[in-house]
Amino acid sequence: MTSERPINPRFDDDMEFNLVSPGPPRYQTRTEKPVRYFAVVDKEGGAVLGYVWAGDGDDAAAWEPRQAAGPRALIEGGIWHASLGEAKGRGIRPSQALAELYSDPEAGIKGRVLPGSLAEAPNAGVVEEFAKRD
Repeated sequence: MTSERPINPRFDDDMEFNLVSPGPPRYQTRTEKPVRYFAVVDKEGGAVLGYVWAGDGDDAAAWEPRQAAGPRALIEGGIWHASLGEAKGRGIRPSQALAELYSDPEAGIKGRVLPGSLAEAPNAGVVEEFAKRD
């Protein structure tokens, strides 16, 4: 006794695959290698909104919003992410992108670079911890 099942017509058609573009060039958003970073402060009140960090070791750079700054930090992150993406599109190293952003103190929308805040950290996780704690 054989019981043949009818073929589902959905699986009987030829398949077609579409190649999806990976999107714009981006730096890696994690690294365990040393990074440099600076603080971004609110133009109105001076509170720290977050940190921009970069490290050439893993071609990584990102914005780390300060949790205590809430939605204002997330909104501000858009401009810093866009600036980093534009720099990656130009093919420059993360450290060069960081230097460019640091040299333009008014680069943000609601925030600005905190002069004298450029520092080093052993990795991006340390900067992430700063953003969680302070």
